[in-house]
Amino acid sequence: MSAHTPTIVLVGHGMVGQRFLEALAERGVTARARIVVLCEEPRPAYDRVQLTSYFSGRTPDDLSMVEAGFMERHGIELYVGDPAEAVDREARTVTARSGRVFAYDTLVLATGSYPFVPPVPGKDARGCFVYRTIEDLLAIEEYAKGATTGAVVGGGLLGLEAAGALKGLGLDTHIVEFAPRLMPVQVDEGGGAALLRTIEQMGLTVHTGTGTQEVVTEDGAVTAMRLSDGSEVATDMVVFSAGVRPRDQLARDCGLAVGERGGIVVDEWCRTSDPAVFAIGECALAVDGRVYGLVAPGYEMAQTVAATLAEEEAGAGFTGADMSTKLKLLGVDVASFGDAHGTAEGCLDVVYSDSRSGVYKKLVVDGEGVLLGGVLVGDADSYGLLRPLTGSVPPVSPEQLVLPAGAGAPVALGPSALPDDAVICSCHNVTKHAITQCATLPEVKRCTKAGTGCGSCVKVIEKLLPAATDKGLCGCFAYTRSELYEIARTLRVTSFAALLDSHGRPEARGGEGCEVCKPTVGSILASLAPAIGLDGYILDGEQAALQDTNDHFLANMQRNGSYSVVPRIPGGEITPEKLIVIGEVARDFGLYTKITGGQRIDLFGARVDQLPAIWTRLVDAGFESGHAYGKALRTVKSCVGQTWCRYGVQDSVKMAIRLELRYRGLRAPHKLKSAVSGCARECAEAQSKDFGVIATAAGWNLYVGGNGGATPRHADLLAQDLSDAELIRLIDRFLMFYIRTADRLERTSTWLERLEGGLDHLRDVVVHDSLGLCEELEALMAAHVAEYRDEWAQTLDDPDRLRRFVSFVNAPETPDPSVRFVPERDQIKPDLDILTIGSPVGTLEGATSR
Repeated sequence: MSAHTPTIVLVGHGMVGQRFLEALAERGVTARARIVVLCEEPRPAYDRVQLTSYFSGRTPDDLSMVEAGFMERHGIELYVGDPAEAVDREARTVTARSGRVFAYDTLVLATGSYPFVPPVPGKDARGCFVYRTIEDLLAIEEYAKGATTGAVVGGGLLGLEAAGALKGLGLDTHIVEFAPRLMPVQVDEGGGAALLRTIEQMGLTVHTGTGTQEVVTEDGAVTAMRLSDGSEVATDMVVFSAGVRPRDQLARDCGLAVGERGGIVVDEWCRTSDPAVFAIGECALAVDGRVYGLVAPGYEMAQTVAATLAEEEAGAGFTGADMSTKLKLLGVDVASFGDAHGTAEGCLDVVYSDSRSGVYKKLVVDGEGVLLGGVLVGDADSYGLLRPLTGSVPPVSPEQLVLPAGAGAPVALGPSALPDDAVICSCHNVTKHAITQCATLPEVKRCTKAGTGCGSCVKVIEKLLPAATDKGLCGCFAYTRSELYEIARTLRVTSFAALLDSHGRPEARGGEGCEVCKPTVGSILASLAPAIGLDGYILDGEQAALQDTNDHFLANMQRNGSYSVVPRIPGGEITPEKLIVIGEVARDFGLYTKITGGQRIDLFGARVDQLPAIWTRLVDAGFESGHAYGKALRTVKSCVGQTWCRYGVQDSVKMAIRLELRYRGLRAPHKLKSAVSGCARECAEAQSKDFGVIATAAGWNLYVGGNGGATPRHADLLAQDLSDAELIRLIDRFLMFYIRTADRLERTSTWLERLEGGLDHLRDVVVHDSLGLCEELEALMAAHVAEYRDEWAQTLDDPDRLRRFVSFVNAPETPDPSVRFVPERDQIKPDLDILTIGSPVGTLEGATSR
């Protein structure tokens, strides 16, 4: 950089600090100024809002908010683990802990806040923690391994998240809140009562209206917590989450003005008492006299300062922000917006409360019907519509806005009712008009950043985007996959030709279908086979012509044209005798072997004509198809469970075997993966599966909609503390409802995100039977279980079915001459350079080699 290049030093690299850097880059400031960032933590900015998701399996890298290459692309100098320790305003320099000294033209303080720990005896004992950073979570996770009980001081947002984390780690958990209700800042008395009931039903113990008087210790470690009401809670660890305070010490030390109760005083442009110094985020005391503890106001401050430094035309500045929030705490939706507590003179409340289901909704309106605010607990789906309407008279009555569907709410309020200037994404201040200029959700996120913050606005955004004009499966059918499923099920259609002739597009009737609809309908018919009276074997008659290459040969085609052989090993449990058979088969047929992450042994490199001989030996040894080739259940992974592990609380292996044998061969829109963990330590990685099970001391927790693939998604908790019978019944319903309603090639993860009403709707359907479908779903699964037959065993028993397994249709006894085998890593695999390219079934005359 040349001597005259201005230098901007940013102190702090949290969510707000990173948004400030992005705002500078968007305005081209990074191209004409030197940007230096001093970060206290050992890693760049990460999503602190989603901090608790670390305990659900997300890694620190998953939480990162810094796009790969961002710093390098914009020439930003980032120093992690090297916080600022002193500011010399006269010399305009910042000294870091490392001793580095940086001169600045502009200094931006984004130092955030620190957790408040009440000054009680024992607060520094071994086993006491705060809940603020990834390092805090790592320490809590490690200490919890030797603990059985945990207590959280504070029943606010972070306190409930901390309690959820401790419960997820397998601890008996207590919550202590000094106020008379949980989340006293966000919800009113009625909302707090609904939240309390739901949380207590989850097995957590809540103490409200009492404070922490002392942390009791023995040999320097926590043993109990004495409360101000005289009671005592036995606990092995204490997590303080009693609020935060602005980190303004650096500002105090250099003489900047601070508020009486903390916070760096700033004007509407976020400028401090020194014109060369700005403050943004939780460390700043705004002109309205508030320190904002939410990320959205911090983002607004970041934008304000970036615009000032870019010398943009002055706007309104930052004079205050919307304090609306929507969160999912311990699996419970909680939202508040506007004047949630009804402090305006003459305001009126419209309340709906259902204590049985834990739903509480309150809207605050004035005498003219203007919506002033509200509280939503247990069902916050309407938050995305209600918050933008605050300050206006809604197009329907307040009563209709709080009543659930089917309970006297005849008019549905959709996003189209919102004015164009309604702010849909409060995190990034994006209006309805800006969103409707985009065509797809990815475009919205890329162009406006809406939906990339807390995510509460995504459902509303999707409803604002233009709908596809033709949702048909393909050019042959105007119906979606789920609609075709219903047609085949209801009318008991048993063939593709019959379905195409009766329900295909007019121009496609009498034709042969296409590569999209044939395997899709084939899958539908296979999943419905027992219920509609169809032979479940997928390669008989017309069904064979519908299958892709993998299903056609009951084996996965590999990139070199050979095939894999994957026998089922339920739960990963296998006898020495079966291991020996697999080894002998691999040796005798020259196959490459690999133990997979799904607890199976895959054999690679088989020719088509070898498959029957290989499977004959495997079936004789008691193996069956692992369905690695089909859109079906693959595996149910497991840890060793309570049989061997000292932490196990249930027999995870037994349950994994039971589930895998129950759902084997179940055809679905996409492949299905599952896992069973024997305790909350989650060694089987159940929360990255389509359906995952985690053992608790009281039964089983069922998670659904996970995916560990290219677009990872952690599964959501559907139900908890289930008995064996309850668990299997809910999985039956979940799988059949997914098969019934999903699109082609749609994993459960994307299906659940697309499903109208999301997890709450799914829970209503499969747990509470809101649609009256559960008996039918269970019957469909029962038919599948009763009629299941191993496809390879069926194939080997029928000479006609075996005829398809030849390399060349006009020379069935001739092995493929273009395949030879070479060693790789001391195993045998096909030579990729000499394998035949083209159809796996050709003619000897037409076969060619590369």
